Amino acid sequence: MTAAEHPDLVVESFGALFQREFVKMVALAEAVSGDPAAAEDIAAEAFSRANRRWDRVGGYDKPGAWVRRVTINLALKRKRRLSLERRSAERHRAADLVEGPPEVDHPVWAEVAKLAPRQRVAVVLFYLEDLPVAEIAEIMDCRVSTATSHLDRGRRTLARRLGTGGAS
Repeated sequence: MTAAEHPDLVVESFGALFQREFVKMVALAEAVSGDPAAAEDIAAEAFSRANRRWDRVGGYDKPGAWVRRVTINLALKRKRRLSLERRSAERHRAADLVEGPPEVDHPVWAEVAKLAPRQRVAVVLFYLEDLPVAEIAEIMDCRVSTATSHLDRGRRTLARRLGTGGAS
């Protein structure tokens, strides 16, 4: 839903969205990418893209969801790129090539970083952002049942890898 479709909608300012969501987007970018050093840059790029398109994005019912989706996509892209660079470095055994993202300190988040991308996103949005599954589905641009499936698979994989038995 956009402001154009519903003229009675109050359009939030970009500055208000930025103030409310930037710190959350940095945490989201860090959790999804596994790269704390790049998290702020990823979030800043997502907001930069939102600002350039604010005439359209600002009219969305949930512009924060759009920024989350962009943040997730940028973080996943960075993680994939760093993974490719790391594999290339291993193949060539070159010491001066990029080694990839640093290890996450906590063992649970280290395992989250190893999940399949969509499972990782669902787990991060649910546990780090404390979002309901319906909103996760909206951000991931999928059905609620699909988001639930990604979250469930991620939980099961984490439970198996961490030896906790159940997935809660």
